[in-house]
Amino acid sequence: MNFIQNPAQIENRSMEIIAPYIADLNLTFEETKIYSRIIHAAGDVEYAPLIKIHPNAINSAKSAILRGANIFTDVEMVRTGINKRTLKNFGGEVLCKVADDDTKKFATEKNITRSMAAMRIFGEKLNGAIVAVGNAPTALFEVLRLVREENILPAAIIGVPVGFVGAADSKAELAAQNKIPFITVSGTKGGSSIAVATVNAILYLLDNSRD
Repeated sequence: MNFIQNPAQIENRSMEIIAPYIADLNLTFEETKIYSRIIHAAGDVEYAPLIKIHPNAINSAKSAILRGANIFTDVEMVRTGINKRTLKNFGGEVLCKVADDDTKKFATEKNITRSMAAMRIFGEKLNGAIVAVGNAPTALFEVLRLVREENILPAAIIGVPVGFVGAADSKAELAAQNKIPFITVSGTKGGSSIAVATVNAILYLLDNSRD
């Protein structure tokens, strides 16, 4: 069987296949890049009409990265997948507390999920940062509570938790608020790979080197 083996050719062909599914969405160049990366990561063109990008989300996220902002994630899978080398070049790092002992203890005391506890512990550190939630709706709900009740103001929220309990509702709440620019995917679809793809797409807009 003949098949494409060159990595660049595989990627280029993938983007060619995706292009017709987003051609009629009136996307900017940068939005096209993010949509394409999300769809590519999912292997699912049905994502196309579900992706929602706030008009200020890309610029806000890029500006935060350029000034050295950190990225806070809900789970280790998201932290691990983000291009930390590129982010470090701009002065930022990726942080996740879900596995920390203090997070576990706090979650047990409050009878909440560890991802939710981690966001509550981060608290004011989220100001001006990027929050990337790919797995836990409770983490996204908590970030939105911090925004609403404690005036915590991240630069951007990438909220794409996956699942059947709370995921769609948390993302609907994210899309309904108007204080924080966001990128999300409606409904039950999403996941850590989608959060990673979104963050890396933004990083790639700032630095497209492949070193």
